[in-house]
Amino acid sequence: MSCSYADGLSPYQNKGILGLEEKYESGETLRIKCGLLADWIKSSRHVVVHTGAGISTAAGIPDFRGPTGVWTLEQKGLKPEKSISFDDAVPTKTHMALKTLIDNQKVKFIISQNIDGLHLRSGISRQNLAELHGNMFVEQCDKCGRQFIRNFATTSVGKKSLDTVCRSESIGGRPCRGKLHDTILDWEHNLPDNDLALSDLHSSVADLSICLGTTLQIIPSGNLPLYTKKYGGRLVICNLQPTKHDKKADLIINGNVEEIMTNVMKKIGLEIPGYNSENDPTRDPDTSSIIMDWTVPTSRIKEMKVLYKKVCKPTKRKRKTFMYERDRDDDDKNVLNKKNKTRKQSLPIKAENNYPNIVGDKIDKADKTDDDDDIVENKTSKINNIDNVKNEMVKIEEENSND
Repeated sequence: MSCSYADGLSPYQNKGILGLEEKYESGETLRIKCGLLADWIKSSRHVVVHTGAGISTAAGIPDFRGPTGVWTLEQKGLKPEKSISFDDAVPTKTHMALKTLIDNQKVKFIISQNIDGLHLRSGISRQNLAELHGNMFVEQCDKCGRQFIRNFATTSVGKKSLDTVCRSESIGGRPCRGKLHDTILDWEHNLPDNDLALSDLHSSVADLSICLGTTLQIIPSGNLPLYTKKYGGRLVICNLQPTKHDKKADLIINGNVEEIMTNVMKKIGLEIPGYNSENDPTRDPDTSSIIMDWTVPTSRIKEMKVLYKKVCKPTKRKRKTFMYERDRDDDDKNVLNKKNKTRKQSLPIKAENNYPNIVGDKIDKADKTDDDDDIVENKTSKINNIDNVKNEMVKIEEENSND
């Protein structure tokens, strides 16, 4: 359960803003906005979904910062009344809807901050999923780095040794005498390189990023959707509470993610299947099966780097105007041109000094940098007003009728 996971983490005071008030759209507004989101999904070429704890509350797993979240109650000296073990929880309608969207080529990639393993258990393949904070049902070798699916949730947190031997040889790999450890990150750990690399690349290539059940407060995970905006894509935020990036969103839907995804799938014309334990690899008794290998395929990273170079064009900085012009020789001009063409963000995100930092119950805004100008912000395109939503849908219907 999420409260036992939270108890296993090291003491940490700055857990973000807790207990924000939840907002619900009216039935008609929710229906119209979900219809617009469905149209955007159908018309987009590369959709990426960012998921947080809010998509697992329907499975009985409490979130962290909601009105009854684990850390919100902890601040009041209380414990969640309702909780369920990770082993007993099963994927929700939202998890199964995302699996269906991937199977039907409507969604390319899912970036999850959750450690509950419900995306894995829904049947999503590894090449379509990044787990930035770890997975309770996955263990990793400290020598070869390969990851393997477990039949039950780990009880340890913080990459601690599980006193088990690497399973690489048993599933057809090379012999390895490494020891396995859990994959759950503690506060001081860096995000897994391969998962973060794929998340960075997919977020940059995406023309539509959808955030489900997350307040986007934890960095660098919460800042990944901004890469989509940086390269001209749309950002949609579906959450009951306000988020850190609401002002940058093209569409905000305040509602329960289960209801949102049900409406969206109905509009797209796809049914949401129920959870099937036969497609759940954690229920496979054969631990030597090839499907138990959960290692990120490095070939996918190479493919995404190629796609990134084709799709994402470097953004030019605004040229500063000086009171006077300096004489530059040809060599200086060539150096300047090269600098303007280089990418302004590194692939592995180590520090996020250019974005707001969470400090207690306040968000301290960092100084604005030149990179902030790279984020495409067309204020007139934001679809947070219901009249604007209706107008946008009319335009889409007219375009479809003309086609």
